[in-house]
Amino acid sequence: MALLQTSRLTLRELSEDDAPLLSAVLNDPDFIRNVGDRGVRTDEDARRYIIDGPMAMYQTHNFGMYKVELADGTAIGLCGLVKRDGLDDVDIGFAFLPDYRKQGYAQEAAEAVMEYGRDVIGLERIIAIAHPDNESSIRLLEKLGLQVERTIKLPREDEELVLMAWNAGD
Repeated sequence: MALLQTSRLTLRELSEDDAPLLSAVLNDPDFIRNVGDRGVRTDEDARRYIIDGPMAMYQTHNFGMYKVELADGTAIGLCGLVKRDGLDDVDIGFAFLPDYRKQGYAQEAAEAVMEYGRDVIGLERIIAIAHPDNESSIRLLEKLGLQVERTIKLPREDEELVLMAWNAGD
């Protein structure tokens, strides 16, 4: 069942059957450089990651990372809301397969997720973290209404990240 629908995309909860998509996204060199190496190497690793991550988050928080599909059912990436250790607020994230970048899909999916977070979940603040060199993600986050607040380091991480935020009152 579709969670969110846009003119070109459907966003659905991830299931164990989405392990090949997750494996492809998490092992993309751009993902590893800009987000990090999650240590997912096989479809079995990806299945475990889906169960322990997104599926657990759906149960705990009623949101998570979602599979993004074209109208024909082709899976093209991930977009959703995450509650991370070390961050007080809910974080929007997205990652798309290389063939589906620079076509407006990430913005379309992220706008739907922002609207869902605001209007359905009732979030008053949504944040994002980005590698300072990831200019395309930072530009997209700015288009979504997030503004740079500061740099941070996540727990058990050495790398400085840009923390951006959208606030309901702004």
